[in-house]
Amino acid sequence: MGRKRKKKIVENLLITGLADKGKGMGRDAEGRVIFVEGRVAPGDVVDVLIKKRRSAFWQGFVIAFRQMSEERVQPFCKHFDSCGGCTYQHLPYEAQLRYKEARVRDILQRIGKIEPGEFLPILPAEPNVFYRNKMEYAFSNRRWLTAEELAQPEISNREDVLGFHRAGAFDKIVPIDECWLQEDPSNEIRNFMGELARQQELPFFDLREGSGMMRHLLIRIATTGEIMLIVSFFQKDMQAIRCYLDAVLRRFPQITTLAYCINPKANDYILDLDMHIYHGKGYIEEKLGDLRFKIQPKSFFQTNTRQAVRLYDRIIEFAGLDGSQTVYDLYTGVGSIALYVARAAKKVIGIEEIPDAITDAIENARINKIENCSFYAGDVRKVLSKAFAKRHGKADLVITDPPRAGMHQDVVDFLLQLRAPKIVYVSCNPATQARDLQLLSEAYQVEKIQPVDMFPHTYHVETIALLSLKTMENGE
Repeated sequence: MGRKRKKKIVENLLITGLADKGKGMGRDAEGRVIFVEGRVAPGDVVDVLIKKRRSAFWQGFVIAFRQMSEERVQPFCKHFDSCGGCTYQHLPYEAQLRYKEARVRDILQRIGKIEPGEFLPILPAEPNVFYRNKMEYAFSNRRWLTAEELAQPEISNREDVLGFHRAGAFDKIVPIDECWLQEDPSNEIRNFMGELARQQELPFFDLREGSGMMRHLLIRIATTGEIMLIVSFFQKDMQAIRCYLDAVLRRFPQITTLAYCINPKANDYILDLDMHIYHGKGYIEEKLGDLRFKIQPKSFFQTNTRQAVRLYDRIIEFAGLDGSQTVYDLYTGVGSIALYVARAAKKVIGIEEIPDAITDAIENARINKIENCSFYAGDVRKVLSKAFAKRHGKADLVITDPPRAGMHQDVVDFLLQLRAPKIVYVSCNPATQARDLQLLSEAYQVEKIQPVDMFPHTYHVETIALLSLKTMENGE
């Protein structure tokens, strides 16, 4: 067996920037890049215990703060240190935007070797609290303990709690009694439902043992004021379920739809389960601009409704449609982007892998009386073909909004063959977008980049890229 490598501590490391997933970044005395975990801010001076050593960089976590950045502010959420959901609350919002914008610039240059014609300032979110329309919580009989609590053997983690999964502690939950991400009555509903389960002596889920009753809670609150709750139970005890849900409805009669499911699996994923509508019409309605969308228990939808409108308005601006264009909308989801641009286009063709999402897209087109959209279910890389393009006509514009992994190489290759005059590429992952832009640079140039802050106080950032087909003069 090889000898264990001696622990390495880098002292007095100045944090100079923020990297992927909220990690801090600095350079040691030898000029080596070090990525740092642990709620750091640019300007902090810290001691770091190294846990990974690579030729290009080291990675570690903070074990001591020598000096705090002058840029730091007091986090407004009392759960900030333990929750893990909002990674940037210790920075003023203006600074968050600045570092997110800088990160997008760096990724484009470093990974994509891209110099856009125009790099627009990041679009801030308004408001930057209570912005989410969907929140998910887990019930557990094991509470996550802080480092201070772990040092006290008399403190047990066996406690019925409702809150968030803590990263790295899959079976332990951080209890939450006040969250700043979803507007009222979200906090009141969650706190009541946790207390009600305790009062009714319903056992909270034990993931290790695969036992319990209360499993998962999803709350949707639309900007229209409509509310949907989905409660996941581990066991099908209908008497207990009815008693519990009836009490919830008595306390919150404004709930538009109350659904439940039975989840006997090892994971919390519920979209593959049967949904039972216990109360209400079975869906809520949301608005994007003047469009209405029907959201059912399994529907996919933008999580930040107000910022989604600003994002879509910028897509419209980049697209420059005049009513004569054929638009392909790849990874269309429930068709929100397709329907948003449809009134400015001749026709829109949406493609999405998830059949339920396409069902929602067709229904949303009907609700909004939009007749120039057609939707197809299937893997984008398999649906796109010469025969498909021949049947629907050559695209004047392609809008693509892929998942975090970016576009499959087959999709990139087809776009290079299709040669639409314009591509608007929307991404939730600047790194994979930069990779794809580099691949598309064979035939396209990047005219504009627009970062968009969809999730304030987190490290996530959305980007919109406008690509135009290169002309002969530009080297086609």
